[in-house]
Amino acid sequence: MKNKNINHQQILKKRPQGLPDKDTWELIETDLKELSDGEMLIAQEYISLDPAMRGWINQTRSYIPPVEVGDVMRAGSVGKGIKTKGKTVFKVGDYVTGWGGVQTYCVTKGENFYKVDSEKAPLSYYIGVLGMPGMTAYFGILEVGEIKEGDVVLLSGAAGAVGSVVGQIAKIKGCRVIGIAGGKTKCDYITEKLGFDGAIDYKNENLNDAIKKHCPKGIDVYFDNVGGEILDSALIFLRKKARVVICGAISQYNSVSSMKGPTNYLSLLVNRASMRGMVVLDYAPKYSEAMKQMAIWILEGKLFYKEDVYNGIENFRETFLRLFSGDKMGKLILKIKE
Repeated sequence: MKNKNINHQQILKKRPQGLPDKDTWELIETDLKELSDGEMLIAQEYISLDPAMRGWINQTRSYIPPVEVGDVMRAGSVGKGIKTKGKTVFKVGDYVTGWGGVQTYCVTKGENFYKVDSEKAPLSYYIGVLGMPGMTAYFGILEVGEIKEGDVVLLSGAAGAVGSVVGQIAKIKGCRVIGIAGGKTKCDYITEKLGFDGAIDYKNENLNDAIKKHCPKGIDVYFDNVGGEILDSALIFLRKKARVVICGAISQYNSVSSMKGPTNYLSLLVNRASMRGMVVLDYAPKYSEAMKQMAIWILEGKLFYKEDVYNGIENFRETFLRLFSGDKMGKLILKIKE
């Protein structure tokens, strides 16, 4: 894949039923077209792999239009401008991040792309802790979760890109933090490396018993990345005025049957609690504020960030599926630059 006049693209070939299979995407080669006035050609370096991408290939109503069959798979990316034509927003040599898609090159006039500084942080951070996952964690726990010092915070997907940052921000703000993750390795990681106060191994523990043990007085904030049975269990232990943040439902994304809703929702009524969904795109005008604060926490050693990086656009599907098998820790990234 070294021909600089060829673009390698992962195209949505067929909408999946359940887990995406080998027929869901197709890797194709296309010739790079001549630029029009105002356009810049970007050589992509890293592509962000996120659970939300599974929802984007369903033909359903959502907060963002679905990827159409035949289109390049939507994804966040970061890369370097290598060619321009006419007057452009960015110049050759600039590093930018935006919706570049799963392809080796993309073309933009600058819409929904932002210049980033490769000297202040590794490029991959701009699609991770300083990108959509980090912004999701920041605004989700601070503005939707409305945490305050002394709160008991429970979160699922605790070793993932969003959950690991949510828990650390909650600790910075003086909360007691309990994370739910799958397996001893991940549970040890969030307590020993990230400083969580406790961990629940949903694969090997009874959820209700474990939550009761770690949160004997109940939960003030539950940050949900998983949905399903874990959400249902968390609802049982809500305290008065508790806040439930619905960030995702990864346990349901590949279901071939109807999505299951919580059966313990009356706990919201009894405890005068709230359950609110959040979409990070709503907070775009405030990203710079969050990025500055996150960068400070990283420099101060208060915020640790782990990446799980795999190589090659041809390995997109196999790498993407690691999001659902649990075979990854931290932020999942596909490296494109050879």
